[in-house]
Amino acid sequence: MHDPCGVASPGGSTPVRVLHVSQPNAGGVAVYVGQVVGDQRKRGWEVAVACPAGGDLPARCAAAGVPWFNWPAGRGPGPRTLLESLSLRRLVKGFGPDVVHLHSSKAGLAGRLLRRPHGTPTIFQPHGWSWLAAAGHQDALSRRWERLAARWSDALVCVGVGELREGMRAGVRGPYRLVRNGVDRRRFQPADAIARLGARTRLGLPAGVPLAVCVGRLTRQKGQDVLVAAWPGVIARCPSARLAIIGDGEDLDVLRRERGAGVTFVPAVRDPRDWLAASNVVVLPSRWEGLPLTALEALATGRPLVGTDVPGITEIVRPGMGALVPADDPAALADEVARRLLFPAIAESEGRAAAAASAAYDISRTVALLAAVTRDVAGLPGAPDEPLSDVLDAFPGMPDVERVLDRTY
Repeated sequence: MHDPCGVASPGGSTPVRVLHVSQPNAGGVAVYVGQVVGDQRKRGWEVAVACPAGGDLPARCAAAGVPWFNWPAGRGPGPRTLLESLSLRRLVKGFGPDVVHLHSSKAGLAGRLLRRPHGTPTIFQPHGWSWLAAAGHQDALSRRWERLAARWSDALVCVGVGELREGMRAGVRGPYRLVRNGVDRRRFQPADAIARLGARTRLGLPAGVPLAVCVGRLTRQKGQDVLVAAWPGVIARCPSARLAIIGDGEDLDVLRRERGAGVTFVPAVRDPRDWLAASNVVVLPSRWEGLPLTALEALATGRPLVGTDVPGITEIVRPGMGALVPADDPAALADEVARRLLFPAIAESEGRAAAAASAAYDISRTVALLAAVTRDVAGLPGAPDEPLSDVLDAFPGMPDVERVLDRTY
């Protein structure tokens, strides 16, 4: 056990030395990693992050007092993946962690390609399985890889029930743990009409305009192309409506060429609270998800959600909190968004229900469960019983989930 300073964490428990590895270095995963390392640092643990330069994750590490190592890895697999894996192994050897925590598919690939780095206990957290972004031969290859790599994972942490079930259906067998994503409800609080007006004033938006907001990286996964295609149908019903698409990404130029009246593109913001507070409805047109932080932030802000009927979103958007539509269906998306812009009473009622539901996703529970999983992987006392009861309480009648959390395949 590495404890060079002989420092005990709060409560007298033994500190853990953890290296978090992440690619991407921005977006929801960066927010998540920043929250986790900040919590673990406060516990007195020795924590560091390896990720590519750029994005906002290095800055989040600095704000939390957590060391950052430059790991120059691309987003997708390719000819350089072996070199990225070797580079990561050198970082692991230099830092000497008790646990390596790999976030997202690229880190999961590089961190397990040569098996566990130096035999170090390893957590893999997909934040959305790799095959969901693949097609054809790449889809099959991704599934085979994840089934194989699970052998070198001491915990497979899923951010939601949908993600866990996707892994099970794909034949990925391993030591699953459910640690649902959470939201900081001290920062994201229900925004009433006065708060909406204040947010719009700060953003330079008209007070009374019907506003839909979509926050996320501009990629095929997030489905902003479907929302742009749906928007003329919203304008046909509600001519004064506006849409703010907030984020950066590889699809920006294409989306700009295809946008219609009332659509504004806003560069990615580190703090989306004003945009969420200013909105009448938040839209998530994703093609796949883990358990999106934007959705949880919208809930906590008291905003209704119109999202796609895909795992990860269906887990959040319950009856009375918004609407679910099929993925890749612009007409259905336009109908549900327009309905909430045309009838504010519906949106307000759903927003109140959303704010109440956000209590089930408090970040304090998320980081506590993840800390317990990490201690378990490190071989220390504190193995979590909570994930199993959490699933069964929130989602009764799911024997497959109970089985996979009750034992390791």
